[in-house]
Amino acid sequence: MDLLEKIKILNNHLSAKNYKKVIDGSKILLNKTPHNDYLLNLMGMAYQGLSQHQNSIKFFNEALKLAPNNIAAMNNLANSYKAIGKLEDAQDLYEKILKINPNYINAYNNYANLKTIINDYKGAIELYLKVYDLIKNNKNIPKTSVTGILFSLAVAYQSDNKIDETKNTVNEIFSIDPTHVGAHKLISSLTKYSKEDEKSLAHIQKMEEIDKKINNNEHEKKIDLSYALGKSFEDIKDYDKSFFYLNRANNLKFEKKGSNLEHEKKAIRNIIKIFDGIDLNKSNKEAQDKNIIFILGMPRSGTTLIEQIVASHNKVYGAGELIYLQQVLKKNFVNDSKYQKQTIVDHQSLSKNVIFKEYIEHFNLYNFKENIITDKAPQNFRLIGFIKLFFPNSKVLHCFRNPMDNCLSLYKNTFASNIMNWTNKAEDIAEYYNLYSEIMKFWKQKIPDFIHDIEYEKLVADKESEIRKILKFCQLDWDDKCLSPEKNSKTPIKTVSIAQARQPIYKSSLNNSTNFDKHLSKMFSILKS
Repeated sequence: MDLLEKIKILNNHLSAKNYKKVIDGSKILLNKTPHNDYLLNLMGMAYQGLSQHQNSIKFFNEALKLAPNNIAAMNNLANSYKAIGKLEDAQDLYEKILKINPNYINAYNNYANLKTIINDYKGAIELYLKVYDLIKNNKNIPKTSVTGILFSLAVAYQSDNKIDETKNTVNEIFSIDPTHVGAHKLISSLTKYSKEDEKSLAHIQKMEEIDKKINNNEHEKKIDLSYALGKSFEDIKDYDKSFFYLNRANNLKFEKKGSNLEHEKKAIRNIIKIFDGIDLNKSNKEAQDKNIIFILGMPRSGTTLIEQIVASHNKVYGAGELIYLQQVLKKNFVNDSKYQKQTIVDHQSLSKNVIFKEYIEHFNLYNFKENIITDKAPQNFRLIGFIKLFFPNSKVLHCFRNPMDNCLSLYKNTFASNIMNWTNKAEDIAEYYNLYSEIMKFWKQKIPDFIHDIEYEKLVADKESEIRKILKFCQLDWDDKCLSPEKNSKTPIKTVSIAQARQPIYKSSLNNSTNFDKHLSKMFSILKS
C-alpha cells in the first residue's frame, strides 16, 4: 500500500472521529517521511479533535515551518488559538489566509465564528454573507454546506435580535432543504404555539413528519427535533406528549455522551477542600482599571435575564457568557487536573495581579469604552473564591430560582459543551443542583457580603424594587432602561435563553414543574431542601 492510500485511510479515521488511530498511524508514517507537512497537519487536527490544543498547535507550527503558505494548517492553527483564547493570534492568521487566498471559504467561516465570540455580530454577518455569495451558485459545493452557512447566519441574526432577518434566512434554508432540523428547532424557539393557531399546529405536524423519517442512528437530528417537539407540545399544554419527546432527547444524549457527574463532584469538593484553608480576605491589591460584574448561579436560573437588565445600564458593557476566567485559572493553577493550593496562596501576595491581567487581555479585540463589564458564565459559582482573591473590586450577582423549576428547565434544553453532560440524565441534574447548593453555602459562610442573591420569583413579582437593589449593590446609579431589558439591543445573547430574554419580564415560568410532577418525581425527590 503506497503513502497516498495510507493517508486516505487516516483521513477516513479523522472523519469518523477515531483520533487516536489518526495519531498512531501518522506517527508511523512520519517516522518514514518526517518532513511531510500534510501528515503534521493531520496530527494537529487529531489532537484538535481531542481538545488537546497545545499539542495541536505544536504540530500545526511544524507543518508551517516546512510549508509557510499551507493555508489549511494556518486555518487549523487559528482555530486552536481561538479555542484557548488567543483571539488576536487567531485573527491575524485568518486575515493572513484571506490575503493569500481571498476565496478560502473555511477561513471566512471560522473568522465569522471568532467575530461572534467578541460580540462583533455585524462583522460576523458580513463574513457569513461573503461565504454565501462565494458558494451559493457553485454546483460543486454540497447543499449541506450551503445550508450550514445559512444556518450560522440565521443564528447570528437571532443573537443580534434581528428576528425578521432570522426568519427570512430560515425560509431560504427551507427553500433548499425543507427538512433541515436545525432550522426547524430555531423556528420552534421563536414560536409560541397555540391550539387556536393553525400555522403553529401545522409546524408541529411538519416536525412530527420529519421525525418519522429520521433514521434512529442520526442521533443529533433526533435530539434536536425531540427538544423542538417537546417545547411545542408544552406550549399547547400537552404535557404527556411533551415529556415523551424530552425524555427521548435526554435518553439519546445520555446514550451518546454519558454523564460527567462524578467528575463534577470531585472537582467541586476539591475546590471546597482547597479554599477551606485559604484566607479569602487577603486579596491581591494591585489596582484594576476595569470592574467586572460576575453573574452566576445554576444554568437556567435567570442569569441571562439579569445580564440583560444590568447591561442595559449606560455605564455597563455586557460581554455575555465567557470562558476566560476558567481558561486563566486552568493555565495558572491547575496541575494533574486539580487546583494547586500553594500556587493560589503564592499568587495572593504577588505585587502583580497576573490573573486579572491575563483575564482582561482577552478583551483586546472587543470594541467597547465602558469600564464596567458583565461576565455571565453561570458555572463560575464554583470559582467565587478565586474571584474574591483576584478580582476584589468586582461584584458577584448570584441568581437562583425554585429548584424544581430550575431542574426542569435544564431537562428541557440541550447544551453543546461536554462540561454540561451532567444534564443528560434527570437524576444527575438534581444531584448537581445539590452540589451547587453545597458550594454556595460554603462561599456564603466564608464571604457573605461579597455575594448579592437574586431570587427569580421575587424579581418577576416586584421588578423595580429588586432591580434597584441590584444596581445599588453594583454601585450604579438608577437607569430607567434597566426596567425594560427586552429592549436591550447592545448586548447579544448566545445561550439557549435567547427567546425568553428577548421578552418583557414574565411570570409564566413560575411553578412550571408542577406540569411534569408525575413524570419527574424521582428527579424532584432527590433535591435537598
